[in-house]
Amino acid sequence: MQTVTFCRICEAHCGMVATVEDGRVTQLRPDPEHPLSTGYACPKGIAMTDVQNDPDRVLHPLRKTADGGFERVSWETAMADIGSRLKRVRDDHGPESIGWYMGNPGAFSYSHTLWVKGFLDALGSPHYYSAGSQDVNNRFAASALLYGSPLVVPIPDLARTQFLLMLGANPMVSHGSVLTAPRVRDQLHAITARGGRVLVVDPRRTETARQFEHVPVTPDADAWLLLSLLQVIFEEGLADRRFLAGWARDTDVLEQLASAHTPEETEHRTGVPADTVRALARDFATADGAAAYGRTGSCLGRYGTVVAFLIDALNAVTGNLDRPGGAVFGRPSIALDDVGARTGLDSYGRTRSRIGDFPDVLGNMPASVIPQEIETPGEKQLRALFVSAGNPVLSVPDGDSMERALGKLDLLVSLDFYVNETNSHADYVLPTTTFLERDDTPVAFLGFYTTPFVQHSDAVVAPAGEAREEWEIVEDLSRPLGITPSSLKPLRALGRLGLRVKPQRLLDLLLRTGPDGDLFGLRPSGINLRKLRKHPHGIVLAEHVATGVLRHKLRHRDHRLHLAPQPIAEELERLTAAAAPDPQFPLRLIGLRELRSHNSWMHNSPLLLRGGRTHAARVHPDDATAHGLADGDAVRISSKSGAIEIPVKVTDEMTPGTVAVPHGWGHRGGWRLANGAGGVNVNALASGDPADLERLAGMAFLNGIPVRLEPVRAVAGGAAAEPELASA
Repeated sequence: MQTVTFCRICEAHCGMVATVEDGRVTQLRPDPEHPLSTGYACPKGIAMTDVQNDPDRVLHPLRKTADGGFERVSWETAMADIGSRLKRVRDDHGPESIGWYMGNPGAFSYSHTLWVKGFLDALGSPHYYSAGSQDVNNRFAASALLYGSPLVVPIPDLARTQFLLMLGANPMVSHGSVLTAPRVRDQLHAITARGGRVLVVDPRRTETARQFEHVPVTPDADAWLLLSLLQVIFEEGLADRRFLAGWARDTDVLEQLASAHTPEETEHRTGVPADTVRALARDFATADGAAAYGRTGSCLGRYGTVVAFLIDALNAVTGNLDRPGGAVFGRPSIALDDVGARTGLDSYGRTRSRIGDFPDVLGNMPASVIPQEIETPGEKQLRALFVSAGNPVLSVPDGDSMERALGKLDLLVSLDFYVNETNSHADYVLPTTTFLERDDTPVAFLGFYTTPFVQHSDAVVAPAGEAREEWEIVEDLSRPLGITPSSLKPLRALGRLGLRVKPQRLLDLLLRTGPDGDLFGLRPSGINLRKLRKHPHGIVLAEHVATGVLRHKLRHRDHRLHLAPQPIAEELERLTAAAAPDPQFPLRLIGLRELRSHNSWMHNSPLLLRGGRTHAARVHPDDATAHGLADGDAVRISSKSGAIEIPVKVTDEMTPGTVAVPHGWGHRGGWRLANGAGGVNVNALASGDPADLERLAGMAFLNGIPVRLEPVRAVAGGAAAEPELASA
């Protein structure tokens, strides 16, 4: 039997066709009838069968035994004990002692996300953590400061732009992020085919940079580069003063803040020649439709929120915001910015973290402070933690501190389909479904589609073993506590009457009342869940994203863009006064995405890792020679926070002075790894100290970490000093 579905590994959501035999998915292939991906899917999507049918997959509830292993128990036994212990924690220490960490896959399940957040909101707990603080929360924080809502996020208008400027983005591997663009390779090449330009600013000549124009930049220097671009644009009269007069405030303050950062002044920080910066500023400002866009590489430095803010400021100052070919606002069938504004879920800084005093971002607190939240006594101390679809021991800085702290919890429960480095410490591991075993509409990503689009998939097969969807588990956790897991007070009120709204009913409500909805029959041509089910390949809603909508997006009370809010101005002052690099750590470490790897999972797929995969540090030939390293040698990479040893790959794709190490590795068992590939955890080089987190979003500092290199043979011979380790 053939069943149409779509992939939920990355944001492209490519159409897939599943072959099902005797209730088992035996093959996944691209859907040739999908109107956007049109017969394309990447290796990870096709390899999902390796995860779906993995003999190491957790299919039954597991309970920790006295010897540190796990034993199978029934759902009834597991939930009775978890419920009893959870209630005791709440009664003894208050609801604010209970927390949840949700990993990246949670964002690809509308029910998972809504029910987890609803559980914590119904409890009244601020302890909501996610992979966002290692990925994208700064983007939302910047939007809150600029537009007045963290949920107002522009995307580049790929179909009409003449100049796409990408900072720290590698869509040839990521397939787009905070940008839903199936067949993104074709969309990018279409820009140059019509005479436009695609320019990639990155410390590494990435897979994307190799196919277009590349400007090498010093890691963690994007803020200085963007300020220089703005300085040139203001100085040379290239700003769109008419647009700014109509839509923005504090343009003069931004101009003043940028004025000292001339290309000549910033060249020593960015590594970009002044003439290159001036030419880039002029070309961007005069293009017939230009869009600046940044992703992970631009998000994870010391000034990540400032960088995201300045990217949008560059679009605005040049008149390219809300303009065809510029940075535009998506057309989602479920408008999360409107929903968030009505329900109060569009929060930024409404609450502050107990450790570090960081602002919440859409309710998220910085995951890096989880160990301190567990170990620091006092009111709201974290004592019970749930982890779903995540592996923070690998993905959060200072995994050793995370492991130590997890062992001090009164209760640790994981919802996952593997035993991993994090949940090996759990009291219980509860089996969950893959995306092939649940229904989904990509609610969180509908506003990021470059072509307005909506799709839905029902489950392809029934859950394997005793696996359950996360929302069902959350419901069962809520009952002993007497709460209804919803962020919406009216739904909690219904719950007290014994009426529970299931995910599909809520999804249908959001679709029917959304911009394209049928309004319960008042708009017969509109959509609802039943109509989506009749169109399994999805529905294209318009040829292009609409423009001229800025007035509906601005959420500040004065309905203007705030180009110099106080938090940004303060960060720019701090940036200006930044200290010189520490000569003890003369190189800079950056992250790296791999086409056949996905964060900290899918390393068990024989299909993806066939032929063997070497987890290696990329180093420029000049740096290799200077440190006595040859291709394949083992190198010790040290930072102030830790050290790792890893093989070297010498390659001129790197900018001199920069080292790149893929993230997500460092496995220590739990499942069979394809070709025995475990690798090392690059986040051991990052700091979890609150003083080292990005101030405006609590983001982990993972890009541009100061490091030094030493041949392992020198370390073994005693010639190299141990790194100075950060205190726990």
